[in-house]
Parts: sequence; structure tokens; C-alpha cells
Amino acid sequence: MSRLVVVSNRVPVPDTSKKAPAGGLAVALKAALDERGGIWMGWSGQSSGEDEPGELKINEDGKITYALTDLTDRDVDEYYHGFANRVLWPICHYRLDLADYGRKEMTGYFRVNRFFASRLQPLLKPDDIIWVHDYHLIPLASELRRMGVKNRIGFFLHIPLPPADVLFAMPVHEEILRNLAEYDLVGFQTDHDLANFAGALVREGLGEKLDDNTLSSFGRQFRAGHYPIGIETAAFAAYARRAVQNALVRKAAESLEGRELIIGVDRLDYSKGITQRLDAYEQFINANPHRQGNVSYLQVTPKSRSDVPEYEAMQRMVAEQAGRVNGALGTVDWVPIRYINRSVARPVLAGLYRIARVGLVTPLRDGMNLVAKEYVAAQNPEDPGVLILSRFAGAARELTGALLVNPYDVEGTAQAIEQALAMPLEERRNRWRQMMDYLLVNDVMHWCEDFLDDLINLSPGHPHSTGVTHEPIQ
Repeated sequence: MSRLVVVSNRVPVPDTSKKAPAGGLAVALKAALDERGGIWMGWSGQSSGEDEPGELKINEDGKITYALTDLTDRDVDEYYHGFANRVLWPICHYRLDLADYGRKEMTGYFRVNRFFASRLQPLLKPDDIIWVHDYHLIPLASELRRMGVKNRIGFFLHIPLPPADVLFAMPVHEEILRNLAEYDLVGFQTDHDLANFAGALVREGLGEKLDDNTLSSFGRQFRAGHYPIGIETAAFAAYARRAVQNALVRKAAESLEGRELIIGVDRLDYSKGITQRLDAYEQFINANPHRQGNVSYLQVTPKSRSDVPEYEAMQRMVAEQAGRVNGALGTVDWVPIRYINRSVARPVLAGLYRIARVGLVTPLRDGMNLVAKEYVAAQNPEDPGVLILSRFAGAARELTGALLVNPYDVEGTAQAIEQALAMPLEERRNRWRQMMDYLLVNDVMHWCEDFLDDLINLSPGHPHSTGVTHEPIQ
């Protein structure tokens, strides 16, 4: 059996001191690596300063070799904070106004991918299966191919891929598409993302679609498909059942004093629609006086990418908005919004999902959104809550039992909150059952096996190459 080599920007090295289970993605990839044996390589998250990155850090854990590398300060600034998170991230989330393109940062992005390839190539065996993850590492296959690597290489994009009119605003969009074409299998979260990718190649005259899953571009034929990522559904449901006995969860439930709980959980990011959601909640309270004092909204928003100016500004904006709503609507014995700007332990979060009558998941754009799936999995089957979900989250393509909303429509979202709180028990059960049955079948292990089966069953190397090459970006 061929080894599996996983490459991601960050690597969740096992920490035996932590009692809480890892997230679903880490669980699935670790299980696949445990089965086949292999390597998980990526950035350590550490900077070596202005000097060289230092030696590759190797950590053996059973059949898995964790290989981590530091980056220099320059690398972190240009590759991670620069091109990846100030160009690719905003453009892929349809925020052209926030994209800050600079040639220096673009060059750093390709340089660091070349560096990753140089560190990975000596570790590879001829029959290894390589699986690369997310927007940070799009050029990795191209760099490995230049080094003579002929292994099967797959890529999965965890974030959305925008349509051509948005993608083409990026000055190096053709190079990004060319790099994706160097993979043997390219995976997306939804059929919409896949259609956007194929449409961009065809519209720009860079390739053609040969059938539903085969594309020809830049002298190569390769496969592409959509593989909606799941969670560890059954395990998370069991975890949530136990979590309601957590001391902090019980304390939170007691503090509600019989009020219904609405919960939102998001990393602090402009793509999550947090300010629009706060507006909708405020409008919901103003439009439904009978709910004043009888419902509490908990927004958990850990800090994110604090070194990026847009995120610093957003942190202030959200805090000020929550404070304004509380000042305008709160009373001596009722705080409308409970806003937490830090991480919450996973046992506590699972328990809070379970006691919340409404899960409010309204990103402006999201590749999938696993919070929506965790909220569904955490519910009590006898008395489940209601998921309100943005139609612009990838999860909306699967969770058809949710109340779908347009997050830009503040009034419509406010009305959905009232609809969710007023929903009869039987309807809540039916909606939840439909979603839960789907999630139990289409869990994260199914996602992992589905992608790897398709990648493994391809012919090795790049069998359809015409020998077309191009010079690396300097």
C-alpha cells in the first residue's frame, strides 16, 4: 500500500496534554495516515527571524512522520500575511475591495512554495500519494514537477473559488490556474466552485471541459470534482451529550434564567457577516417586543490574523457594535448580546451548541462552514434547535433542513430568527432529522476516503503531459 503524504500550511502535531479531541479534519487525515503510514508536512507556525529557516523538525508518532519547517520573518510577511491572506483570501471571498496586491508579496508566495517543495522532495518515495491542502499551497505541485516528482498529487481547496469576473481581477490569475492544472485531481467544496473553475479556464481560452470531471488545460489532462467536507458526526454528537454536564456549560445554562439562547460562533473575519448579523438581531428585538428580556444572543468570535490591518479594524467595529446594541436595548437584568472575543474550549462549545435553541450561521461567503454541521450534530434529538444558515455558505448545498437566509437582507434574517424561535417541535424534529441523517452518512471520513479513492485510482504521474513547461515566478 502506497504511503500518504499530506501537505498543509499548518500541521496539528499531537499534543498528549490536551484532553479535548482534535477537529474533524485532523481526525480524518490522521486516520488516513495511520492506515497507510506517511508524512504530514507544513509550516511550524514559528519564525526563525531574519536568518535561514533552520533544519526540518521531525516528530515520529506511530506510523506518521510529522515534518515541520520554520519560515523567516520575510517569508511569513510576504507569503502568509501578504499574498495568501491579503490577495487570495479576499478575492476568493468576493472582496475585491480588500485585496492588496503587491509584486513583492506575490513573489514571496511562490518562493515559499518552492521552498516547501525543496524540503518535501527528499522525503518522497516513488509510489507516495501526495495530498496538498488549501490556498496557501496552490503552486506546490508545479514546484515538485520541476524537481522531477511524478507521483500522483491531489489538491483540495477549502475556501470558495469565485467566478471568472472576480478571479480575473487578480493580476496573476492565469498563473494560479496554471498551477492548479499541474495536479492530477483538484477538489472543491461545492459544485458551484467546480463550475467556476472550469468556467474560468474555458472563458479565458486556457482549457476545455472534456467531460463532467475531466479538464484539459496548459497541455495536460486532469480530473476535478467537488467533495463537500464533513465533520466527525457521530463522535461529535456523543461529545455534545457529555458536554452539557460540563461545569461551565451548566453555569451558562443557569445564567440564562429560562431565556432562549441564540448562538453564533465564528473566527473574526470579514467573510463571516458578523456585523450584518448583529444588525439583524437588533432588528429582530425591535420588531418583537415580546422577545425583549426573553432571549439572549451569544457571539463567540476568537481573534484572527491580528497582524493584518483589516482584522484589527473589524475587531474594534464588532465590539463597538455589540456595546451599542446592549446600551440601547439592555436592561438592569438583561444583556441582549453576550460577546466573547476569545477562544472557547471545545467541550464548552459543544455543550453550548446543544442548549442553544437557534444556531445563527450567516457568513457572507464560506467554502463550507463546519460550525453549521457541528450545531446540527450537537442537538438533542427529542428537542432540537433550529439552524439559520446563509445561502452563501457551502453547507447550504447540503443542509436543506435549515432556514436559508440572505445575510445582506437584514430584515429577512431578523424574520428568520423569529420563525426559528416560534417553530413547532414536530417541524424542528423533522428538519433536524433530515440534516442529521445526511451528516451521519457524509461525515469527514467519507470525505477523506472519497477524495483519496479518486486520487489513488488515477494513473500515476501526469500521464497526459505534452511536455509543456514554464519558468517559475521569481
